[in-house]
Amino acid sequence: MNTSNGRRQFIKAAGAAGLLSAGAGLPTLALAQTAKLKVGLMLPFTGTYASLGVAIANGFKLVVQEQGGKLAGRELEYITMDDESEPSKGADRANQLVNRDKVDLIVGTVHSGVQMGIVKIARESGVLNIIPNAGVEAATTQLCAPNIFRTSFANGQPAFPMGKHVADKGHKNVVTVAWKYGAGEESVAGFKDSYLKAGGKVSKELWVPFPNVEFQSILTEIASLKPDAVFVFFAGAGAAKFLKDYQAAGLKGKIPLYGTGFLTDGILESVGNAAEGIETTLHYGDGLNAPRNKAFQLAYAKTFKLQPDVYAVQGYDAGLLLLAGLKAVNGDMNRKKEMYAAMERAEIDSPRGKWKMSKGHNPVQDMFLRKVVGTENRVTGTVIKALDYPPAAACKMPV
Repeated sequence: MNTSNGRRQFIKAAGAAGLLSAGAGLPTLALAQTAKLKVGLMLPFTGTYASLGVAIANGFKLVVQEQGGKLAGRELEYITMDDESEPSKGADRANQLVNRDKVDLIVGTVHSGVQMGIVKIARESGVLNIIPNAGVEAATTQLCAPNIFRTSFANGQPAFPMGKHVADKGHKNVVTVAWKYGAGEESVAGFKDSYLKAGGKVSKELWVPFPNVEFQSILTEIASLKPDAVFVFFAGAGAAKFLKDYQAAGLKGKIPLYGTGFLTDGILESVGNAAEGIETTLHYGDGLNAPRNKAFQLAYAKTFKLQPDVYAVQGYDAGLLLLAGLKAVNGDMNRKKEMYAAMERAEIDSPRGKWKMSKGHNPVQDMFLRKVVGTENRVTGTVIKALDYPPAAACKMPV
């Protein structure tokens, strides 16, 4: 055989099959399947929400560990970025990850204000953004995009079922308390959406600048207003401080306290009995009696020597969603359209229960009623099945 002709025929066939890189004269492995996948973990690792950032990162990494250290054959390299829960730094730090660090995707973040900066960069650059917590509703409604997905909740989603529950408990007059930023405002709006429709009245909305945790004047006002109940949005260290201050002010046991699950998630061991008996609504609970959840809790505790919470679950689900997309394209993130289509139709087998994506790429998921018993957010029932909130009608997905 003429080796020169044979070589030309091989190269011609290989080129037709897409096996040659541009400008190369010899077949090579596709870089998309051999280069490390660069993951930008843009999360809070200091400040009020630091524990949330750690839990999310741990959850994401647990998926990679369970897949033998690779996702769809791709090794991962983590670029960690502390966003400090500072909205003014959101766009700049996301831009650094994209243009300086050349990440393939951004997993982030927690704070809704910071998330708006990431959304801006994701829409401009086309980089994949998986949101593992921040519930800012615009990300999956007005600003929805093919490359932006959320594995947590929209801010009003966990609060919406609590409104009806509080009304059903016979509380006619409620005061709301929340941090004055996107997550707090949208959470209160979600609560009011169902509470007012059920005949309740919000006598006053009280606001605290984020991340302020000085609650004394707020607690004094609650005591003077004497509402039937109080609905709260706080999370992390701020939630722990509020619960302890509420008890110290003598309000616990006198004026029932309700909230989304962020009020009591991840902080029960640090607040003594200040949270005992409090009811919250959320898409996850410690006592979900399902084999999938039990296996996740055991694996997380064994790996990180910590008990998982909702934030760990959301990070874990971010890893599962990415895995679903990568499997569909054999690890080749250049096949974006196919990858995103697979992520859109994926059914995530989560510790919280199976869920799917809405049109705007927000989870359509069950909402649970929980009650604090000791150091457990015990699930007492399902208040709404497959909640799609807010409706994704506002999402005009770019082609």
